[in-house]
Amino acid sequence: MTSEELLQRVRKIEIKTHGLSRNIFAGEYHSQFKGRGMAFSEVREYQPGDDVRSIDWNVTARMNRPYIKVYEEERELTVMLLVDVSGSRNFGTISQMKRDTMAEVAATLAFSTIENNDKVGVIFFSDRVEKFIPPKKGKSHVLHIIRELLSFEPEHTGTNINAALQYLTNAQKRRCAAFLISDFMDSEFTKGFPGSRNTGVPTVTIAARKHDLNAIQIYDRRDAELPDVGLLKVRDPETGARVWADTSLESVREAYAKAWRDQQQALDTLYTKTGIHNISIRTDEDFVKALMRLFKQ
Repeated sequence: MTSEELLQRVRKIEIKTHGLSRNIFAGEYHSQFKGRGMAFSEVREYQPGDDVRSIDWNVTARMNRPYIKVYEEERELTVMLLVDVSGSRNFGTISQMKRDTMAEVAATLAFSTIENNDKVGVIFFSDRVEKFIPPKKGKSHVLHIIRELLSFEPEHTGTNINAALQYLTNAQKRRCAAFLISDFMDSEFTKGFPGSRNTGVPTVTIAARKHDLNAIQIYDRRDAELPDVGLLKVRDPETGARVWADTSLESVREAYAKAWRDQQQALDTLYTKTGIHNISIRTDEDFVKALMRLFKQ
């Protein structure tokens, strides 16, 4: 992709996603993710009518007159986007590839963030963390993120979601709203890989407890079912393995569909156990309703 083509794609996705975030998602984002806690603001002298439970006894003792702690609702939020850049994102059979839908969803969330004057950062991951963009505010920062979403090419092709979640937990000390955007082609994720040798608590459980974790699955129609098109040579984009499949056999198509259903059931079980909000978006479907549903969960 040339620099001119990249700029055109950045501009196109900016027009589409910025409009969506401003006109549709900003209000939902604000109401669902803002004001999740109270932060200490200042200490001031006690006034009649103040809650005596707010008295700061240490300052009161030093000053010989009552002072209280003043708190204010936390308004600033940090949003982290964890974006899957493994080989399986380069797949699509109808309108666009999974990587394109991932980019549009991530860009919409990023613009929704800056519309509310919050910070947004990104973790690109394959079977390891490929790149970390620290959270910042501002439109220029979001445009930088969009350019990376469209042009970034990872060094590896596998998938390790737990590695990305562990990096998030270590890098982001304060609670944030985290959006995990992936096709979830990672069998180890649903097994609950332990994140601590001492506690044995799964990495995903630790991340979900510490942050407001939301899972957004991007998938293609052919991830879930095979068409009846006869003998078909398929390639695993993450391992490079190639195999012939006779899609004219109903048993082959059913086994493929069952593997997908089993994977989805394992994900649903994990989400229920950890309390993670989640949605699934197919590449040939409009993601607007799905994101609205996520915000309202």
